[in-house]
Amino acid sequence: MSATAWAAVVVFVAAYALIASDKVHRVKVVLAGAVIMLLIGATDGHTAFFSAEAGIDWNVLFLLLGMMLIVGVLKRTGVFEYVAIWSVKRARGRPFPVMVILVLVTAVASALLDNVTTVLLIAPVTFLVCDRLGVPVVPFLIAETLASNIGGTATLVGDPPNIIIASRSGLSYDDFLVHLAPLVVVLLVVFIGLCRVMFRSAFTYDPVRAAQLMTLDEREAIHDRRLLVVSSIVLTGVTVAFVLHTVLHLQPAVVAMIGALVLLASSRLDAEEVAADVEWPTLIFFMGLFVMVGSLVNTGVIDEVSRTAAEAAEGRLAEATVGLLWGSAALSAVVDNIPYVATMAPVIGELVAAEGNTAQARSLWWALALGADLGGNATAVGASANVVALGLAEKAGHRIGFWGFTKYGLLTAVVTITISTPYVLLRYFVLA
Repeated sequence: MSATAWAAVVVFVAAYALIASDKVHRVKVVLAGAVIMLLIGATDGHTAFFSAEAGIDWNVLFLLLGMMLIVGVLKRTGVFEYVAIWSVKRARGRPFPVMVILVLVTAVASALLDNVTTVLLIAPVTFLVCDRLGVPVVPFLIAETLASNIGGTATLVGDPPNIIIASRSGLSYDDFLVHLAPLVVVLLVVFIGLCRVMFRSAFTYDPVRAAQLMTLDEREAIHDRRLLVVSSIVLTGVTVAFVLHTVLHLQPAVVAMIGALVLLASSRLDAEEVAADVEWPTLIFFMGLFVMVGSLVNTGVIDEVSRTAAEAAEGRLAEATVGLLWGSAALSAVVDNIPYVATMAPVIGELVAAEGNTAQARSLWWALALGADLGGNATAVGASANVVALGLAEKAGHRIGFWGFTKYGLLTAVVTITISTPYVLLRYFVLA
């Protein structure tokens, strides 16, 4: 690698260490890192802003912006309070059953929508539920975020890396369901068991508070029924368009922005007030992170990693599949999984084609998807949903530090990848 490439690696590692230390706010760190990358020539203005491979991913940013605006309108209907009261009553005020309900709702919604959108929708409910129960918010929000990454693994639209893989491989929506959904169901069952152990201190039952909650009528929480009907129609349309995006040829970001604009126009709300609810620091963090990771792409660092992996895989498909699964998980924990998969996908495509596009060769695609999606759980910056959750928590006054998230995420990632390993080997090599 060139001197510039090594310099980019040093800058990235230093920035990552600062984020992990929690001593400097992560937005300041990534912005400083992005500026240094520009100054040392690891990237330039045109690449940073306009390159599809090594620049800011505007599709992700506008998807986030559009969904944040939709959530900003939705919360004014009272629907989040409705769902909060409903879920607490179904669980009879017991914290662990409440967490199970929220985890399952999050996982299923992440498969239908995407994990980032789901976190944006479920977080306001979580804040209200925990306030009603008198339990800490952080364990519930972390559990939901981890569940969103697991649930999003099941479908083509559930996690952005899956969309990239589908476009490169030709795999369909049904392919993802058939190959990944059965495993995800098993992983969710195991994850719920993990939650019972990891967050056991958060499950303090208050019978008096529970009795009070059971007397509430969730229907009274809805205070703008017209806006709820309009919002439901728009959100349903957005959801359908997400699922049919390959047929409609509309990027999820375009769908989200159209939905947001239609909802704002029909809501009669003050647009400035709704825009104030947008997590602008989170969007800025993503911009800086994309520039830093894009610098590693631009200088050939990630390409070098991808090529080395491909060379090691040649002729040894079973070993290559397991290596790709764990290697993708490790790298996705450090760099955002979207640019990693975008760089790795063409390499895997060539390797699969060289092996004759057999079922065993296509196992590399599933290893890449599982590693990137599940490995994203390992750290606070490993997946887009994690970053969004941290931003929402901080805005609500419940700051989650890097290690506060990572100590749970890393265990979850290791357990889910460990379970995925025999699944991949048995399905594509032993029983094929």
